[in-house]
Amino acid sequence: MGSNSIDIGEDADKKKKLNLTIREMDIDDLATVFHLGEKLFTARHAPNLYRTWDEYEVLTLFQSDPEFCLVAEADEEIIGFALGTTIAKSHSAWKYGHLVWLGVEPGLQRHGVAVKLFNQFRDLMLENGVRMLLVDTEADNLAALHFFRNMGFGSPEEHIYLTLNLANQHRLIKEKRENGRTLLRRVGRNHD
Repeated sequence: MGSNSIDIGEDADKKKKLNLTIREMDIDDLATVFHLGEKLFTARHAPNLYRTWDEYEVLTLFQSDPEFCLVAEADEEIIGFALGTTIAKSHSAWKYGHLVWLGVEPGLQRHGVAVKLFNQFRDLMLENGVRMLLVDTEADNLAALHFFRNMGFGSPEEHIYLTLNLANQHRLIKEKRENGRTLLRRVGRNHD
């Protein structure tokens, strides 16, 4: 798909060029992409993303839209990924693209890898007749918001996630089961 180089390093003396290739993800990349996502989407730094990132997410996107699953590779090592899909609404002339996941190895962030992944993803969307791209991120992920604004996204819409912790309900169910067993044991003893 695309190959070029990027500079990494803090100062001019330590800069190193990485040969970067953006290519379509293949089946052998699934585990590497999943594990990189586990490193990026942690409960501490991205709780909403952490909740939905799992091996089935990667596999489902790869199975349904492999042409929209990209990896960034440097020196034969995967250092980033972009996973997306398209949405065609019935009775609508518009086709939407959704960049579902974008991630880059932490030590290589802010070196242009995500830009190259996004540009390739956007080009694929254009080739496939997409008229609007969608992306979502957590409201407090300022780096992601800045990145997406720089890529041309605008008109942010607020979206609220609510959670319901079911721990108390699980405890009550367990207690009811235990009480029911105790009651059955007592009834069984009375009939003996």
